[in-house]
Amino acid sequence: MDVLMGSRLQFAVAAMFHFLFVPLTLGLSVLTAIYETLYVKTGDEDYKRAARFWGKLFLINFALGVVTGITLEFQFGTNWRYYSEYVGDVFGSLLAIEATLAFFLESTFIAVWHFGWKRLSPRLHCLAIWLVAVGSNISALWILLANGWMQHPVGYVMRNGRAELASFWKVFTNPFGWLEFFHTVSAAYILSGFFVMGVCAYHLLKRNEVDFFKKSFRVAATFALVFALFEVFNGHLHGAEVAKTQPTKLAAMESLWETKKGAPMYLFIWPDPEHERNAIELGKIPGLLSFLAHHSFSAEVKGLKDFPRDERPPVLLTFLSFRLMVGLGMLFVLLSLWAWIKRNRIEESRLLLKLLLLSIPLPYIACELGWMVAEVGRQPWIVYGLMKTEQAVSPISPFQVLVSLTAFIVVYTALGIIDFYLLAKYAKRGPERA
Repeated sequence: MDVLMGSRLQFAVAAMFHFLFVPLTLGLSVLTAIYETLYVKTGDEDYKRAARFWGKLFLINFALGVVTGITLEFQFGTNWRYYSEYVGDVFGSLLAIEATLAFFLESTFIAVWHFGWKRLSPRLHCLAIWLVAVGSNISALWILLANGWMQHPVGYVMRNGRAELASFWKVFTNPFGWLEFFHTVSAAYILSGFFVMGVCAYHLLKRNEVDFFKKSFRVAATFALVFALFEVFNGHLHGAEVAKTQPTKLAAMESLWETKKGAPMYLFIWPDPEHERNAIELGKIPGLLSFLAHHSFSAEVKGLKDFPRDERPPVLLTFLSFRLMVGLGMLFVLLSLWAWIKRNRIEESRLLLKLLLLSIPLPYIACELGWMVAEVGRQPWIVYGLMKTEQAVSPISPFQVLVSLTAFIVVYTALGIIDFYLLAKYAKRGPERA
């Protein structure tokens, strides 16, 4: 294993472990704030208990997310030195804003919220959790704008052999970054909605605190359905932006080798990268890919053969990740719609409750698949069209990377086990008594 592959694997391990915790933090902070708002508005003690119960699970997850996130930024200096030197003027400014504004906002008010139940008025205490939720999501915004810039660099000039910031406004308003933000945050909200519904399903199947968990379930079902539907709409817009700015990624997502006008979309293709052809094609829909990519059934979509071999991303992994992600997204729409329809008498739908309990891991898988599409599909570029990944790696030895990669896997696996153990333990325990 050379330094490049080792560094890529190390960053992938760190990023994918970190993203096991981030989506639940983003969504559960908002759901906890909604439950406490309902308590302040109605005076219903069950909503106060809900805010405390789901907030405890949020705190457990938040702590692990912070620990695993810090190491990601250090890797830009240890493993990706030339990347940091080349584009640090642009990329570093966005991460600096995230740390000094968003992270300190959420980390400060999370303490105020946790310790302030008997020290603040209900309205001020509710404001604290909303500030935590806003801080968490603003943090995601700046990080995703930074990643969006890597996907579609704008607002820079080449000076002194490096990319320097020329227009912060262009970087901030980069359409790719905002679409990526809405796509990722919506996925996080879906995950959190399904997490809450799944935990509620566990207790409702056991007839524990039926009234309490029905109230939590109704809010989560509505939350999940709204963002599952929005994700479909946003996914279409994001796909069109990918078609415009990253045509190689689009071609890999669809295993399109030949440039075509009126390009069809297949429900399933088994790509054969070695011979640059498709071995199996099922469910052909003429012109659909052209329409989704360019809003015209007769538009031309470039195939992979129109790009140099050394600029094509890995096709099989990108293609399969995209298909599985979309398939799971459609499943979430159906399940959340079913849950919303049955929300008022959910305790009677034992089949649905069992399905929702079993579905808790699926949004996690979908989120990881989404990042695989985004990052693997961008290869061989670390900054699309500007800097290749092989040019960014630090001059370190393969042994150093192997040691750190092994350490990351061991430590992160332990942290992951601790997190999911604690989440399961306190989720099964249920809320504090009234």
